[in-house]
Amino acid sequence: MHKGEAGELIGQAREAWDAEEWLRAADLYERVLDHFPDEGPSAVWWYDAALAHKFLRNWAKAYELGREAAARSPRGEGDPAYWNLGIAATIQRDWATAREAWAGFGIELPQGEGEIMGSFGHACVRLDTGGEREVVWIERLCPTRGRVVNVPVTGGRRYGEIVVHDGEPKGERIVDGTTYPVFDELLLFEASELPTLEVTVAAGEADDLRALLELFGEHGYGAEPASSVRLLCACCSEGTHQQERSLPAGAQTVSLAAPEEDARQLLARWAEGATAGRSWSGLAVLG
Repeated sequence: MHKGEAGELIGQAREAWDAEEWLRAADLYERVLDHFPDEGPSAVWWYDAALAHKFLRNWAKAYELGREAAARSPRGEGDPAYWNLGIAATIQRDWATAREAWAGFGIELPQGEGEIMGSFGHACVRLDTGGEREVVWIERLCPTRGRVVNVPVTGGRRYGEIVVHDGEPKGERIVDGTTYPVFDELLLFEASELPTLEVTVAAGEADDLRALLELFGEHGYGAEPASSVRLLCACCSEGTHQQERSLPAGAQTVSLAAPEEDARQLLARWAEGATAGRSWSGLAVLG
């Protein structure tokens, strides 16, 4: 292949990119890279080819091409080639490459080898399963993984599961003056064994409901009152929202994440923890 032909193919690749024809764009870039892997702009071509496969959720190819892109990119300067490689390597569970990619991006990681289990603060992730979309809170374990700490209302999703999320925030949530990014989910990385249950509780005061949530949390389980769930359209979901957890007194539905027998015992303990004003009924397993 001569450089004139390569230039034509790169032009076609960019046209395909603009048309969001990701597979065609990647194929055209790869045809050129087979002959010119180290030309001046080749790092950009490797990156775009890898990114196209990321959009296609072809993680094996995103990983393969991402390694080539990162090898030709400057370290420690926040180059996105390292970020996308970090995501792909994480999904491939190549922890050595993932660690190298995050370091190349400029992120300081916990010392050690193998799976990254750090403490990167809290964020939100927009789950997407079968067309349903729900924003949940996560504890970030690494730059691209987080453990869900809400009890999702979306069927098939569970408290405690670990998800992989994208790197570009799509919205914000503000709590007590602190702003948290909202990321889009890329995939479910590790399922949770905790079933989702639903119960009706009556709380005499807001502190009674707060005590229930804290009791389940102390045992590593989840509890989510219906009053904390807000329904937003897709467009609004990607905006900036003030968020407060509402804990009103009275009767309401609470979603729980716990084994059924443990849930019954904790609910009984909670109800017995006050002289009046606490009760529960209708515990049911949802999935």
